[in-house]
Amino acid sequence: MPHEPSARAPRLRVADFSRVLAGPYATMMLADFGADVIKIESPAGDDTRQWLPPTDAQGASTYFGAVNRNKRSVVCDLGTVEGRAAAWRLATTADVVVENFRPGVMERFGLGYEAVRAANPGVVYCSITGFGAGARLPGYDLLVQAVGGLMSVTGPVDGEPSKVGVALVDVLAGLNALSGILLALRERDSRGDAGAAEATGPGRASGGRVEVDLLTTLLSALTNQAAGTLATGHSPARLGNAHPSIAPYELFAASDRDLVIAVGTDSQFRTLVRLLGAPGLATDPRFLGNADRVRHRADLRPALEALLRAHPAAHWVDTLTDAGVPAGLVNSISEAFAFAEGLGTASVVELVSGSDPRRVSRQVANPIHLGDRPAGYLLPPPRLGEHAGADWLGPDAHSAPGAAASAEPAPVPVPAPAFRPTPAPPTALRRTEQDLS
Repeated sequence: MPHEPSARAPRLRVADFSRVLAGPYATMMLADFGADVIKIESPAGDDTRQWLPPTDAQGASTYFGAVNRNKRSVVCDLGTVEGRAAAWRLATTADVVVENFRPGVMERFGLGYEAVRAANPGVVYCSITGFGAGARLPGYDLLVQAVGGLMSVTGPVDGEPSKVGVALVDVLAGLNALSGILLALRERDSRGDAGAAEATGPGRASGGRVEVDLLTTLLSALTNQAAGTLATGHSPARLGNAHPSIAPYELFAASDRDLVIAVGTDSQFRTLVRLLGAPGLATDPRFLGNADRVRHRADLRPALEALLRAHPAAHWVDTLTDAGVPAGLVNSISEAFAFAEGLGTASVVELVSGSDPRRVSRQVANPIHLGDRPAGYLLPPPRLGEHAGADWLGPDAHSAPGAAASAEPAPVPVPAPAFRPTPAPPTALRRTEQDLS
């Protein structure tokens, strides 16, 4: 049964001033597990509403939709006194504030951390920047991939540096923001009344500030490559699809298509070459141990690929997998969804608007599984300003300028079709919208 936030339990209230990807990804993860995320948008809306194609069946940007489900959208023009006043009321009643403006912008709006904390001591205030609070550079993922070193180790050996196929740094920054928010909430809640009474008054524990930047996120994510550079003083070169410290661990061509083979142990290597019909390679001095194979990868790779070309990739994947050697096809994204479904993974969900059943959004399921409290999929990505009712400002907001009551009809669950590259019978999960106020 799908998890729906309990009306009896206090819900985390999140004021989401973030746009584009990193911040919205973090707040969507919170929203999936019951947080009341109120997305504050300018009159023009989140930038990604205009990032298209592709679009969904209603013509909305799938980029925007990918990270904005389960949220309520309200328009709040921070360039006006009224807009800033409304935003202030939200920020000072929220458990969490998330923003990813350039450093100093929220302060100019009167919504910076110190001001909000003075009025709302329990707030956890998360700021996401491109290069840290002291830099005023725009935090675009491509820019960070370039200056942060990722492009230098990505791409063909003799080709140009390449970015990865998605805005990976933004996603990682979103996950770091999520981790920081949860750590700060845990710290706040663990102190409780006793830890914060003197500083903030009885009944309200002190929150804290979370700061995440894309550059440090990327440098941290470089892991072994960064560690090697710090230890040796030498920057690694591009290796295409090969691994700097493991061999064979890369892409190979079979008779019909590509596959990857990821040999991590000497035992796996012996099994690999036996199945390829060349057991003698395991006793070749050039390939005895992993370090030997790394040094002689220029000899090893063509020898293996010549053997792999004897059969289709699927033959090798089945043969090697059955013998415990990690191998897989290079799938398209459509094939990847079908592969996940074949493994029994519920990787696709559909969200249906309670007010308009024609409005359906197909989404990748939340990857976090919490036992008997799974993620909930209740609200499809919102239209701009869709939830303009007074309740988003709190119980005393009905007198706020421009406030109007709103309500959504109760939803009815319906089955959804599974994702396949071609039409398929209904099997995937489908969730419906309900009023979250």
